[in-house]
Amino acid sequence: MKALVYRGPKDIGFESVPDPILEDDRDAIIKVDKCAICGSDLHIYHGETFSEDVGYCVGHEAVGEVVEVGRSVRQLKVGDKVMISAAVGCGQCRSCLAGNVVNCETNSGRCYGLSSALQGCQAEAVRVPAADFNAARIPEGVTAEQALMLTDALATAWFGARNADIGHGATVAVVGLGPIGLMAAESALAMGAARVFGIDLVEERRAMGRAIGLETPEPGEARDYIREVTHGRMCDSVIEAVGHSATIRAALGLAGRRGTVSVIGVNQDRTMDFPMAKAFAMGLTFRIGTCSVLQEWPDLVPLIQSGRIKPERYISHTLGLSEGAHAYDLFDRRAEGAMKMVLDI
Repeated sequence: MKALVYRGPKDIGFESVPDPILEDDRDAIIKVDKCAICGSDLHIYHGETFSEDVGYCVGHEAVGEVVEVGRSVRQLKVGDKVMISAAVGCGQCRSCLAGNVVNCETNSGRCYGLSSALQGCQAEAVRVPAADFNAARIPEGVTAEQALMLTDALATAWFGARNADIGHGATVAVVGLGPIGLMAAESALAMGAARVFGIDLVEERRAMGRAIGLETPEPGEARDYIREVTHGRMCDSVIEAVGHSATIRAALGLAGRRGTVSVIGVNQDRTMDFPMAKAFAMGLTFRIGTCSVLQEWPDLVPLIQSGRIKPERYISHTLGLSEGAHAYDLFDRRAEGAMKMVLDI
């Protein structure tokens, strides 16, 4: 089969690789219909990998059709159209059964496409371990594009908003208006936020924010603007969706007393200083971490079905899998209005 393969920093190849096979009775093989490039895939693209592997298939967001199942698979059958959770668990321990694969008690918690340990989804087919748990039929009233957003991006955005303690009437700021940041802002509005500020360096992204009801001050003036219009109270909740140390510091500076800062941008800076004295004095809550995708689906599916959240609006490009290297390049450079990049198989 054909797949996108990591060959080194900024080198994604469209190559022939071995077809996936069942390795366990609980596995399923999914023929991929659509996959997507996530912002966190750029860490791999830049060479910031979790291992020294090369030659493995990348990507962790995909939807497709079941073409083969192991003899212990009970919920899925050949022909089912499914969405694949980017976060993988054993599906049998207490944490997984509660939807929390990050705390998988058998240490089976993984993500596709980080190394050869679990091949990625930017391919013509993918093996899904514990398939009854780690994949689900696409619900009625949910399109393939919407389901694709549910496999990670939208779930992570909702997780970030949920971690931000957003109540009805809250004042919220979102730092970084890439696809996940915009989805987080839309999630904040769905949770009842009265006012949401969107902060980004790119005017086109700020314009997208305004289209969904955000206030988008100039980035260099955002803190002063928010201070003025909130009469010094600042924000009840702040969501950081970039992952740079500078933007995390900026997010901390936007929170008011007893506020909450939720970071969903990937940050691997081992030397970042945390303003502990300020956080203590202001009584801030700070949360950072990764999303257990399955845990967010029960909340999100009805919101999509009702039209309250429309994640597909952030898809800017749909290209063929063979154009994957070009798609990565566009996404990395934010060229041609690149937002969510979808690859059709």
